[in-house]
Amino acid sequence: MKTKAVRLYGKNDLRLEEFELPEISDDEILAEIITDSVCMSTYKAASLGTDHARVPDDVATNPTIMGHESCGKIVKVGKNLTGKYFEGEKFVIQPALPDAATYTIGYSYHYCGGDATYVVIPKLYIDSGCVLSYGREDYFSGSLAEPLSCIIGGFKVNYHNDFATHEHKMGIVEGGNMALMAGVGPMGLGAIDYALHGPRRPGMLVVTDINKQRLARAERIFTPEKAAEDGVKLVYLDTSEGDTKERMLALTDGKGYDDVFVYAPVSALLEQADGILAKDGCLNFFAGPTDKNLSAKFNFYDVHYRYTHVAGNTGGTAKDMQDAIDLMNEGKLTPAVMVTHVGGLDSAAETTINLPKIPGGKKLVYTHINMPMTAIDDFRALGEKDERYKVLADICEQNNGLWCEKAEKYLLENF
Repeated sequence: MKTKAVRLYGKNDLRLEEFELPEISDDEILAEIITDSVCMSTYKAASLGTDHARVPDDVATNPTIMGHESCGKIVKVGKNLTGKYFEGEKFVIQPALPDAATYTIGYSYHYCGGDATYVVIPKLYIDSGCVLSYGREDYFSGSLAEPLSCIIGGFKVNYHNDFATHEHKMGIVEGGNMALMAGVGPMGLGAIDYALHGPRRPGMLVVTDINKQRLARAERIFTPEKAAEDGVKLVYLDTSEGDTKERMLALTDGKGYDDVFVYAPVSALLEQADGILAKDGCLNFFAGPTDKNLSAKFNFYDVHYRYTHVAGNTGGTAKDMQDAIDLMNEGKLTPAVMVTHVGGLDSAAETTINLPKIPGGKKLVYTHINMPMTAIDDFRALGEKDERYKVLADICEQNNGLWCEKAEKYLLENF
């Protein structure tokens, strides 16, 4: 079967090409990809090429398919998988393997990745339990189960000390003080959603950023009033001016924050986060840097006397992804808050290479259509010349300005 896919040949060398897929083995799955969400990690792979840990050295002659936040449906099942997976079944893939292997989907595989129309899912992923059944009507939420799994994994990675036993208690402090630094990007929005509606919630959540527009959008979606109904005091803080440390500590009456998540790879931000930790506070460095030498000052006096500490994580697990799907199915998480742009497979390469320059949140690729990567906020203006965009604008405005199942259905039927 032929597929069309965005493939990596080297640094900033992405090409949309059509080529033949090999026949699947008895232990593989042929699948159709419907959606893929563009991740900053994909940008890093594209910009670094073979200097990236997950990109093979021979991509110049054996290119790999980009994208790892995908959702689709099964076309054909290898005979050894009969009864385990079914033709027509919707699925999502957890790209992070249990053994933390560097050879992963979206970076390393020649015939599997999210920016493709059809793929061959390798045996290793099937055997590792990383191909999960997905039962929702829409596809885009399935793509966002992967970034949500990373967020959920981050909350689980944080830990705190039992001073009587020296044991580490995993997870955030329930009812404690939490801060999300640079927390209104797409991953920050997902983290706000999970902090407010997940199984373990802080008592106070302070979300910071220097971008007033993004702060305003976050506050429109997640209002302090609604958060209070869920038992969380939610505060948005513009840190573009003033003494960030002093203002943030004042919100806690000087105690500090039990859990601090940093969502931008900036040394000054890491040092701010260190300065607001409470006793036994955990700083989670969530943002993945491209600079291998990124460093920041850390107060080791506090490490010794106040038990402050650092954690980090890259990617979630299959269990984290299942947790995300379950919470979506229960109506507790709204992954659409992360999406600000929608486009076709023909826009994926350019979008990936220029991702840091494109404002907004997640960029959602529909692999079977051609469409420029378009901001949801621009639908109304584009609708003056193209009726289809007017319809999409109407649908999204009826859904608090967010992408949704109805918009997806219209897009797939009309573009």
